[in-house]
Amino acid sequence: MARPREFDEEVVLDAAVQCFWSRGFEATSVKDLIGKTGITAASLYNAFGDKRALFHTALDHYVEAGIGERIRRCETLPPREAIAAFFDEILKRSLGDRERKGCMLVNAALEVAPHDGEFQKIIADVLRRIERFFLKCIKAGQADGTITRSLTAENLARHLLAVLMGVRVLARARPERALLEGALGPALAMLDP
Repeated sequence: MARPREFDEEVVLDAAVQCFWSRGFEATSVKDLIGKTGITAASLYNAFGDKRALFHTALDHYVEAGIGERIRRCETLPPREAIAAFFDEILKRSLGDRERKGCMLVNAALEVAPHDGEFQKIIADVLRRIERFFLKCIKAGQADGTITRSLTAENLARHLLAVLMGVRVLARARPERALLEGALGPALAMLDP
């Protein structure tokens, strides 16, 4: 019979997320993870597998706690407000990121996805999820007249996804309010009917 875990998995995952998020996958060692999580290497391997498997679990945890939760909150708002609220949260996160860690998903897209087909698919699926959120909001906004019909919903959703990725990358090097608002403002204005 397996012994019960002697640690809180949620706490360990939060610590692993912080470690990978601040250092990246390649630069994070198992020793770093042990130090950050406070559990032994054996417990880490028994609970999560190798470093790559832990990164996958940590990335999933990050996505659900951050992106997934943001989408769920924003989906309760009227379509145009939902998009604005989503980007308002992104702007606040980007400007409040004192360590300039950026977005763990974007970081993984740049660091890991180009060299790892499995992670490329995982990250692409999350990006499609964000695009579907935008698309759903835009279609609803076009139906109720709060969002323009001058462009297809699909192209507007793709544009918003691209702006989101650009803002998250810009914020790593230049987390300046004027710059980020300057990128977001025209994208949101494009939605005007």
